[in-house]
Amino acid sequence: MKPPAFAYHRPETVGEALDLLAELGEEAKILAGGQSLVPLMNFRLAVPAHVVDVNGLTELTLSAQRGGVLRLGALTRHRELERSPLVAGAAPLLAAAAPFIGHPQIRSMGTLGGSLSHADPSAELPGCVLALDATVVAASARGERRIPAGEFFASHFTTTLESDELLVAVEVPVPAGRVGCAFTEVAARHGDFALAGAAAVVTLDDAGVVTDARVVCAAVAPTPVRVAAAEKLLTAGLPGGLTEVETAVQDSLDPTPELKVSARYKRRTAGVLARRAVEAALADAEGRAA
Repeated sequence: MKPPAFAYHRPETVGEALDLLAELGEEAKILAGGQSLVPLMNFRLAVPAHVVDVNGLTELTLSAQRGGVLRLGALTRHRELERSPLVAGAAPLLAAAAPFIGHPQIRSMGTLGGSLSHADPSAELPGCVLALDATVVAASARGERRIPAGEFFASHFTTTLESDELLVAVEVPVPAGRVGCAFTEVAARHGDFALAGAAAVVTLDDAGVVTDARVVCAAVAPTPVRVAAAEKLLTAGLPGGLTEVETAVQDSLDPTPELKVSARYKRRTAGVLARRAVEAALADAEGRAA
């Protein structure tokens, strides 16, 4: 299938792109990697009157680490997340999750900003940025706005971005000390959309005690879910062991069933995946020098 007719725009600067968005508003869609937008347009599930191609905006490709923060440009490709030494050192959870995203061809084109803006509940990166306590940087002709990851995802395929805003970067706090992380998911086939997924980030003190924890589940709700009950167990010392994490996650979720799997399957699987992610994150943290 082919998309319906649309007007194509290719701005040469971020400022020009923001002016276009201010003028076109909800009639425009941003084209970055195109791995989600183009299929939606071909199936007539998205019918924008205008497409604004931002691939020529080199400013959105830049990444740098400064002052304990890793700033990743919105056009950072999934392949870069997977292979970049900078990302592996400063945000290893993103590097761990990237290989689960689609197939090599998709990772070569898909972008960080595109994935977050699309807000697919089954996607890997939204849950990761929530687990990392990242900040989304949005820009418009009105100025710049910084949105905590926990306030960015609103519902299925919906964010709190305004129609005239462009996601320009993601800022991730660089871990200090003994911080471990892990990501895992289950899909019908490798590269397919996740049926359930989990990310974990834990911080240990010099004595090996968990001082901070983040446990996030994906593909089980309209947005990524941070499981506070599991995090509380971790900072309390896990009196009942890691099985308590699994139970806490299962008790906290109320998934919507899908064509392929039931709500019960999602709940049970998310609990198992969360336990495995926490176990791997603890091992990762314990392997780091105190």
